[in-house]
Amino acid sequence: MVRTFTYARAVAPMLWVMVGLSSVELVVVHGLLAFWRPWIAAAASLVTGGSVLWLIAMIRSFPNLPVIVGPDGVTMRVGRFRAAQVAAANVAGLRGGWSAETLKQRDVLNMALIAYPNVVLELREPQRIGRRTVRAVAHRLDDPAGFAEAIEALGQRHD
Repeated sequence: MVRTFTYARAVAPMLWVMVGLSSVELVVVHGLLAFWRPWIAAAASLVTGGSVLWLIAMIRSFPNLPVIVGPDGVTMRVGRFRAAQVAAANVAGLRGGWSAETLKQRDVLNMALIAYPNVVLELREPQRIGRRTVRAVAHRLDDPAGFAEAIEALGQRHD
């Protein structure tokens, strides 16, 4: 059985704050910059405006691209920004606890962005995701208890 888990309520509010701050910065700082060098202000406004639009598009993709736990494994996602697929045989389970220092380690992929993760998926063998080799994937989900149940059921099918 395939189960999906959302993360929009857990991650998106802080990103919307970032959009708001970036919008204020776009108006205030770039407005002041326009008094000094209008062409620099125009270039900076284009870059900041593009970044704000990209961030809004990423946040809006969260509901359409959930985390998936199925018989083949786990697909951890953060909208269109990043995805990590872990085969069922490589899922060791969930970590019981973790510290901020643990989350900063190079072999932990933190997909919670600016939120603090509430699940850390432990891998049996290190796996290459993007340009990094990771041993664990952290995320902030709306239903961490349901995710834990799905991971436990997945482990029982593949042991």
